[in-house]
Formats: sequence, structure tokens, C-alpha cells
Amino acid sequence: MKFKKKILLIEDDLNLGGSIVEIFRMSDFDVDWLKSGPEALIYLKKNTCAIIISDFMMPHMNGEEVLLEIRKQTKHNTIPFIIITANLDEVIKYSLLKNGINDYITKPFETKELIYKVRNLLDFQQKIIKKLTPDPFSKVTIKLSETDFITSLNEILSQNLKSKIDANGLATKLLISKSTLDKKIRKHTNKNTSQYRREFNLDYAIKLINLGETNIQHLVNETGFNSFSYFSTSFKSYVGMSATDYIKSIKVKD
Repeated sequence: MKFKKKILLIEDDLNLGGSIVEIFRMSDFDVDWLKSGPEALIYLKKNTCAIIISDFMMPHMNGEEVLLEIRKQTKHNTIPFIIITANLDEVIKYSLLKNGINDYITKPFETKELIYKVRNLLDFQQKIIKKLTPDPFSKVTIKLSETDFITSLNEILSQNLKSKIDANGLATKLLISKSTLDKKIRKHTNKNTSQYRREFNLDYAIKLINLGETNIQHLVNETGFNSFSYFSTSFKSYVGMSATDYIKSIKVKD
């Protein structure tokens, strides 16, 4: 199942908002549309998103005020933020840039311009994350030397997170026998093959939660567990608390 990037749109103009939602959904994004800044702040207490697009001129709170409130929140202060504005006043533009806006687009605009801006920001953000956070799940080259056995094993597991690859499949990809695979895993980790694979996938689930994922069914799907109940039981046994409680604990820290 492909995980669509979530866009939070804050727009009080019903015609423009409807058009933007339709454009992004056709471009394979998921969109939550709210009509005011206060609604957006309430939404972000329980949800997160990949990018925020907000109109500038709105009742109750303008787009810059929404930006300033969101930037105060540790959980959301790195979310890319785009302002839509018809106001070309340079003082306002400089104020927006000074306060941390990532980009803005002026009305009227071409829809493809907005889509390009969103994709560019998300791509750039992902490149920074990959560069600053060494991640065994993103490596491609498989090394088969003795000293790199665990690295090689992790790379194969990361490429097969959603699959039902078993010990035989792992051994085949590593060009060793099933018995040798189990011996090597026990030697390096004191775990059997099944336990190591299960905990590897649970570590990936924890990583997703720490990045903001709160949908447990999505975690089940992304980590290849056979069922919701098996994932829940395994997670609690491994972490010492349920996935729901762990997600709550992360929110409390934020």
C-alpha cells in the first residue's frame, strides 16, 4: 500500500479551497482542508502532516499568525509552510520570510507552480533527513563479508519489510544455508532468526512513530505483520507498553 503525503490546507475561500484539494488529490496527495487558523491549531494537537499550505488573509488569524503559533510547537516546527497571498506588499513578504516561511505563492497562480513548490520542498526535506540521519533501512548495496553480516542482513530485511520472507528466503539472498544463517544470527545477537526479524520490523515501526506516524493499522501494513493483533502483542512484549500508549508517550514528550 502506497503511503500518500498528507497536506494540511488552511483556506477560507470555498471555491479556491475546493480547487486546491481536487488538484492535489489528483496528484496523489492526501489533503485535510480546514477553513481557519484556530481550526488548524486544534487539528495539529492530534494530527500531523507533511506540509502546510495557508491563505494569508483570513478572519480570526491570518496566515502569518498561524505560522508563528505552529513554529512554537516542537512537534510541528519543521513542517514546510507555504503562504498563498494576493498581497504583493514587500513589508509583508519580508516579514513572512523573517518569521520562517518556506515559500509563498501569489494569486492568481498556475496550479502546476503550487504542485512543483510542494514537491520541491518535500524532496529537499527528505534529502536533509537522509543526510543527517544514517539509516540502515535506506541502504542499497549488500555486503557479504563476515564482518558485515548484520549490515547485509539488515539491508535485506529493510527491502522486504512488507513481505513474508522467511528464514529460507533470507538464507538464499545471503548465499548461505538456513542453519548457517541461524548460527550467525545467534552468534552476533543471541537471538534466533524469527525473533531477530520480528524485532527488526518492530524497530522500524518505532522509527515511524517517532517521525509522527499515529495510525496503528498503517504501522501493521508497513512492517509486514500478519495481523493487527499479532503486531499489538509483539509490540507490547518488545517495548513494554502498547503501541497506543507508546504513541501517547511521544506526544507527551513533545
